[in-house]
Amino acid sequence: MLQSFSIIFSLAAFFSFINYKWLKLPMTIGLMIMSLVTVILITLSKGIFPDFYQFFCDMVINTDFKSLLLDGLLSFLLFAGALHVNIQDLAKEKWSVLLFATIGVLISTFIVGSAFYFAAEWIGIELPFLHALLFGALISPTDPIAVMAILKKASISKDLGIKIEGESLFNDGIGVVVFSGILILTGMSEHIVENSVSVEIGKLFLEEAVGGIVYGVVLGFVGFYSIRSVRENPQLAVMISLAIVMGGYALASLIHVSGPLAMVVAGMIIGNKMHTPAFEGPTRDLLNNIWEVLDDVFNGILFVLIGLVIHLVKFDTQLIILSVVAIVIVLVARFISVYAPYTLLKHKESTPIKTVLTLTWGGLRGGISIALAMSLATELSGDTILFVTYMVVLFSIIVQGLSIGKVVKQLYKKTTV
Repeated sequence: MLQSFSIIFSLAAFFSFINYKWLKLPMTIGLMIMSLVTVILITLSKGIFPDFYQFFCDMVINTDFKSLLLDGLLSFLLFAGALHVNIQDLAKEKWSVLLFATIGVLISTFIVGSAFYFAAEWIGIELPFLHALLFGALISPTDPIAVMAILKKASISKDLGIKIEGESLFNDGIGVVVFSGILILTGMSEHIVENSVSVEIGKLFLEEAVGGIVYGVVLGFVGFYSIRSVRENPQLAVMISLAIVMGGYALASLIHVSGPLAMVVAGMIIGNKMHTPAFEGPTRDLLNNIWEVLDDVFNGILFVLIGLVIHLVKFDTQLIILSVVAIVIVLVARFISVYAPYTLLKHKESTPIKTVLTLTWGGLRGGISIALAMSLATELSGDTILFVTYMVVLFSIIVQGLSIGKVVKQLYKKTTV
C-alpha cells in the first residue's frame, strides 16, 4: 500500500504542477480531470503494455480508497478546513447550518431514496427500497472537502459562504449516522441487538453525533491548552496538533463517536483560540503554514484518487441511464431539502430563492459518498450504487464545481445577499 500511496502522491504533485503552469483550473478539478484522462490512456494501451496496465490495476486496488479516506485523509482535511472557520460568523448562521445538516439531510435521503427506487424499477433494474435509501443517505450530505476546495475560487458573499461551508462540515457526520441507521434496517449492521430498531437508531445517533460533538469540544480545549503551554517551541506545537488529529480520530472510533464531527469541532475551537492577539507569533504562523500545506497535499491526493477510482467502475447502458436520472433526482431533492428548512427562518435578503438556488448548485458531492458506496457489499446492490454514486460525484465536481462562480454571478448581477 505504501508504494501505491507514494505513486499517487507523486501523480498529485505532477498534476498540480501542470495545472498551475498551464490549465489554470481550480486545483481539485484539474487534478481529477487529469486523473480521468490518465485512466483512459492507460486503459487504451492495455493491448500494447499489458504489464503496465496490470501494475496500474494493482496500484488502484491496493490503495484501498475507502480505508485511506475514512480512516486517514478525512481527519486531516476536516481539521484543516475547520481551523479557519470563524465561530462568531458561524454562530450568526447557526440555525441555517443546523437545519440544513439535520432536517435537510433527512428530507433529501427520503426523497432521493424513494425517487431512485422508482427510477430503477422503471429502467428495469432490481433494487430493494432500503438499498435505494442507502444511496439517498450517502449522496445527500454535501462533501466539505469538495465544497471548501471549490469555494476558494468562487466569488460568493461571506454570509452565503458560511452557510455552505458550515453545512458541509457538519452534515457529512450526520449523513454517516443516517447511513449506518439504514444499514441497521437492512439487518446487515453489527449494531443490532435485542432492542427494537428505533431504539438502536436513536442510540446510534446519540453515541455518534452528540457524542462526537462533545468529544470534539473536550479534544479541542485539551489540544489548545497543550499547544499554548509549549508555544515557545513551534515544532512541538505542530507535533501536538498532529497527535490531536491522528490520536483523537483513532480514539473516536474506539469509543464509538463520530470522528468527523469531533475533528470539525476540535479544529474550530483550536483555530479560533489561536487567532487572537495574545497568540501572535512564530508558533501560530508555523501551525497555519503546516496545516495549509497538509490541506493542499491531501486534497490533491484525494482528487487524484477520485479520478483513478473510475477504473473500478463497471460501465453498463442501463446504469448510465439511471445515473443521468439520479443526477436530476439529487438536484431536485437538494433544492427541496434546502428550501423546506430555509422557509422556517427569517431572512435579511428580499429574494431568498436566489440563496436556495446557490445552495442547491453549490452543494457538491465528493469522496465521502464514493467511500461509503464502496463499503456496500454486492448483496446490498453495491455495484449499482457505486456506479451511480461515481457518476453523480463526477457531475457534481466537474459541472457544478466549474460553473458555481458563473451561476452566482448571474443570480446576483443586480443585487447581493
